[in-house]
Amino acid sequence: MAGRSPKRTLASSVLAEWRGYREPRPVMDRVQPVGNLIAKTMAALGLGERVRESEVLGAWKTIVGDFIAANSMPDRLREGVLYVRVLQPTIRFELERLRPQMLAKLKERFGARVVREVRFQLG
Repeated sequence: MAGRSPKRTLASSVLAEWRGYREPRPVMDRVQPVGNLIAKTMAALGLGERVRESEVLGAWKTIVGDFIAANSMPDRLREGVLYVRVLQPTIRFELERLRPQMLAKLKERFGARVVREVRFQLG
Protein backbone atom coordinates (compact mmCIF):
# COMPACT_ATOMS: atom_id res chain seq x y z
CA MET A 1 0.00 0.00 0.00
CA ALA A 2 2.79 2.38 -0.85
CA GLY A 3 1.56 5.92 -1.36
CA ARG A 4 -1.75 5.32 0.38
CA SER A 5 -2.74 6.56 3.80
CA PRO A 6 -5.11 4.50 5.92
CA LYS A 7 -8.64 5.80 6.29
CA ARG A 8 -9.16 8.22 9.13
CA THR A 9 -10.40 6.40 12.18
CA LEU A 10 -11.81 7.67 15.42
CA ALA A 11 -8.48 7.09 17.15
CA SER A 12 -6.56 9.09 14.56
CA SER A 13 -9.11 11.92 14.79
CA VAL A 14 -8.79 12.06 18.60
CA LEU A 15 -5.00 11.94 18.34
CA ALA A 16 -4.98 14.79 15.80
CA GLU A 17 -7.22 16.91 18.03
CA TRP A 18 -5.01 16.22 21.07
CA ARG A 19 -1.91 17.27 19.08
CA GLY A 20 -3.66 20.42 18.01
CA TYR A 21 -3.56 20.00 14.27
CA ARG A 22 -5.43 18.10 11.66
CA GLU A 23 -3.62 15.66 9.44
CA PRO A 24 -4.26 16.00 5.73
CA ARG A 25 -6.91 13.76 4.29
CA PRO A 26 -5.61 10.58 2.74
CA VAL A 27 -4.96 10.79 -0.97
CA MET A 28 -6.34 7.93 -3.00
CA ASP A 29 -3.85 6.35 -5.37
CA ARG A 30 -5.26 6.67 -8.90
CA VAL A 31 -2.12 5.64 -10.73
CA GLN A 32 -2.72 3.14 -13.54
CA PRO A 33 -0.33 1.46 -15.94
CA VAL A 34 0.05 3.43 -19.17
CA GLY A 35 -0.77 0.32 -21.23
CA ASN A 36 -4.25 0.14 -19.69
CA LEU A 37 -4.94 3.78 -20.46
CA ILE A 38 -3.72 3.44 -24.05
CA ALA A 39 -5.87 0.34 -24.60
CA LYS A 40 -8.96 2.12 -23.24
CA THR A 41 -8.30 5.21 -25.35
CA MET A 42 -7.74 3.21 -28.52
CA ALA A 43 -10.92 1.22 -27.92
CA ALA A 44 -12.87 4.44 -27.35
CA LEU A 45 -11.53 5.84 -30.63
CA GLY A 46 -12.16 2.61 -32.52
CA LEU A 47 -8.48 2.04 -33.28
CA GLY A 48 -8.13 -1.44 -31.80
CA GLU A 49 -8.98 -3.14 -35.08
CA ARG A 50 -6.45 -1.00 -36.95
CA VAL A 51 -3.66 -2.14 -34.63
CA ARG A 52 -4.60 -5.78 -35.18
CA GLU A 53 -4.69 -5.12 -38.92
CA SER A 54 -1.13 -3.80 -38.92
CA GLU A 55 0.03 -6.82 -36.88
CA VAL A 56 -1.57 -9.24 -39.35
CA LEU A 57 -0.21 -7.41 -42.39
CA GLY A 58 3.25 -7.28 -40.84
CA ALA A 59 3.30 -11.00 -40.09
CA TRP A 60 2.27 -12.07 -43.61
CA LYS A 61 5.79 -13.01 -44.75
CA THR A 62 6.51 -15.17 -41.72
CA ILE A 63 3.18 -16.97 -42.05
CA VAL A 64 3.23 -17.74 -45.79
CA GLY A 65 6.95 -17.85 -46.59
CA ASP A 66 9.26 -15.91 -48.88
CA PHE A 67 8.01 -17.07 -52.29
CA ILE A 68 4.33 -16.41 -51.63
CA ALA A 69 5.11 -13.12 -49.89
CA ALA A 70 7.12 -12.01 -52.94
CA ASN A 71 4.11 -12.63 -55.21
CA SER A 72 1.30 -11.45 -52.94
CA MET A 73 0.59 -8.65 -50.54
CA PRO A 74 -2.08 -8.38 -47.84
CA ASP A 75 -4.18 -5.36 -48.61
CA ARG A 76 -6.53 -4.90 -45.67
CA LEU A 77 -8.34 -6.64 -42.83
CA ARG A 78 -12.01 -5.75 -42.49
CA GLU A 79 -14.46 -7.45 -40.14
CA GLY A 80 -12.37 -10.61 -39.93
CA VAL A 81 -11.73 -10.92 -43.67
CA LEU A 82 -8.13 -10.59 -44.86
CA TYR A 83 -7.94 -9.34 -48.46
CA VAL A 84 -4.75 -10.32 -50.29
CA ARG A 85 -3.59 -8.96 -53.65
CA VAL A 86 -1.95 -11.53 -55.91
CA LEU A 87 0.24 -10.79 -58.96
CA GLN A 88 -0.56 -13.79 -61.18
CA PRO A 89 -3.52 -16.12 -61.69
CA THR A 90 -1.31 -19.18 -61.19
CA ILE A 91 -0.21 -17.89 -57.78
CA ARG A 92 -3.84 -17.19 -56.92
CA PHE A 93 -4.77 -20.75 -57.86
CA GLU A 94 -2.02 -22.09 -55.62
CA LEU A 95 -3.06 -19.82 -52.76
CA GLU A 96 -6.65 -21.00 -53.08
CA ARG A 97 -5.42 -24.54 -52.53
CA LEU A 98 -3.29 -23.47 -49.53
CA ARG A 99 -6.03 -21.32 -47.99
CA PRO A 100 -6.99 -23.78 -45.18
CA GLN A 101 -3.38 -24.07 -43.96
CA MET A 102 -2.83 -20.29 -44.11
CA LEU A 103 -6.09 -19.63 -42.31
CA ALA A 104 -5.16 -22.15 -39.61
CA LYS A 105 -1.79 -20.41 -39.07
CA LEU A 106 -3.45 -16.99 -38.93
CA LYS A 107 -6.05 -18.19 -36.44
CA GLU A 108 -3.40 -19.85 -34.32
CA ARG A 109 -1.32 -16.69 -34.17
CA PHE A 110 -4.02 -14.01 -33.90
CA GLY A 111 -7.12 -15.87 -32.75
CA ALA A 112 -10.21 -17.05 -34.56
CA ARG A 113 -12.05 -13.75 -34.10
CA VAL A 114 -9.37 -11.58 -35.74
CA VAL A 115 -9.07 -13.48 -39.04
CA ARG A 116 -12.04 -15.62 -40.05
CA GLU A 117 -11.54 -15.72 -43.81
CA VAL A 118 -8.93 -15.00 -46.50
CA ARG A 119 -9.89 -13.67 -49.95
CA PHE A 120 -7.53 -13.34 -52.89
CA GLN A 121 -7.75 -10.65 -55.57
CA LEU A 122 -5.71 -10.18 -58.72
CA GLY A 123 -3.94 -6.89 -58.94
